[in-house]
Amino acid sequence: MPFPETGDTEAGPPLSHRIYHKAVYREYTDASFRVLKIRPQQWEHLGILGPLIRAEVGDSVRTVFKNNTHLSVTMHPHGLEYKKDAEGALYNDGTAGTVKLDDTIAPGHTYTYIWTVPERSGPAAMDESSVLWMYHSHFVESTDINTGLVGPIIVTRRGSARADGSPKDVDREFIADFSIFDETDSWFFERNAGKQARALRSNALNPALREEHALYTINGYSEGNLPMMTMKKGEHVRWYLLSSTNEDDIHMAHWHGNTAVWNKMRMDSVFLGPMAMATADMMPDNEGIWLFHCHVADHFKGGMVGRYEVLP
Repeated sequence: MPFPETGDTEAGPPLSHRIYHKAVYREYTDASFRVLKIRPQQWEHLGILGPLIRAEVGDSVRTVFKNNTHLSVTMHPHGLEYKKDAEGALYNDGTAGTVKLDDTIAPGHTYTYIWTVPERSGPAAMDESSVLWMYHSHFVESTDINTGLVGPIIVTRRGSARADGSPKDVDREFIADFSIFDETDSWFFERNAGKQARALRSNALNPALREEHALYTINGYSEGNLPMMTMKKGEHVRWYLLSSTNEDDIHMAHWHGNTAVWNKMRMDSVFLGPMAMATADMMPDNEGIWLFHCHVADHFKGGMVGRYEVLP
């Protein structure tokens, strides 16, 4: 479960349970980066995910990013249009000079990413009025994501968004990231492992060790600790589903009690491969508190479980 990193937590006393430090994207109230913006109650379930970025087809997205970690990190968007100076990925792409500044943001530095939202970033013929994309750090992609640096983007069809960017035809939205965090591939692995760090690092490719340090989560929460996602009977509810980058991130998102429509098909389970993004619509008609979990047996047993509630 994510929590703010402080000097006290880095050097605290030994604990009877394991704590995994994470780096996460946070939203601030202004460019001073001093006051965190309070996350609205409706989005408390986002947990470890970074701030929700919304856009309508035809918009431009301007993201001012300050690196408050001691790592080199970036922001790389899926689905949106970007030029080489806003890709946020470090590799040999034949560019040089100022065009490379977005490729790695050093600790304490700030960079402004400009992305655009053409028609090919929005819903297609078989999509509903909005689609999900994601952003994540792409300095060392897998390690950055396992460290916690990932967030959602929702794009609404042109002319179909309210003033706040949400789709006009939807009453309620939820985002669920089915992620196995491989803590042996986190930048904080040695800190998290404590006194065992040297021995563990030498055995980091050991599958048994990797499994011992794997966290089975939905939005960074496990074992049913995901904040309750609440809706009312008969509402038009949109579920945005995504998964993480590890080879074990093959998931089957399953709702007890109600069904949804995905890709024009009636489902109660939606398949997600690594780094997948999917959108499913639900009209809940069955009241109560219901399980929402990954139906892959090892993931379910590992704690990839949450709950949602349908009120009258």
